[in-house]
Amino acid sequence: MFKKLRQIREAKEYMSYRWFFTSEGKLVVGGKSDEQNENVLRYFKRPGYTIMHTTKPGSPFMIIQSDDPSKNDLDECAVFCACFSKEWKTGKKSIDIDVFKGGDVFKNKGMKTGTFGVKNKKKVKAKPELMVIIQKGKIRAVPKVKRKEESLAVIKQGKMDKEAAAEKIAKKIKEKYLLPVSKEEVMRAIPSGNMSVR
Repeated sequence: MFKKLRQIREAKEYMSYRWFFTSEGKLVVGGKSDEQNENVLRYFKRPGYTIMHTTKPGSPFMIIQSDDPSKNDLDECAVFCACFSKEWKTGKKSIDIDVFKGGDVFKNKGMKTGTFGVKNKKKVKAKPELMVIIQKGKIRAVPKVKRKEESLAVIKQGKMDKEAAAEKIAKKIKEKYLLPVSKEEVMRAIPSGNMSVR
């Protein structure tokens, strides 16, 4: 009963966080702040789930909601983690990501909000590049891979700030695809800045 209630709560709450569905349909959820990172690990973590975080500080904890993610799921989660990290803004073309299981995460007394310890982590590299699509009726910026949803725009690292990028994306979607998308909706889906749009 408790497990079912928790699954229902998660299904209702994931859209409050950073999220997307991989090209193979796995939900990935991460935090937008220290407080949300704390809550993501409290509500969405399972011992067998895969979690990712940039090797350097300053990224969401991204959790794949599956005990058996595919290589594509793992690759896409790593890219998503990289794109919403502080390292995205530095223009690095390859970003180091730590990969570990939910059972390897621990919290000691005195650790700051959103900070956790990790055992048994592996390292992968991610190339930060996103595409804008619609998932679950929402604008999402997701890793640029072949998928069933149509790409509405492509985002790479660059010099454009978030507001200008969101305005350009919203205008393109409205003019080319005739979809009623606001700049504010796009801003909620994309990284925090230093990007180019095509």
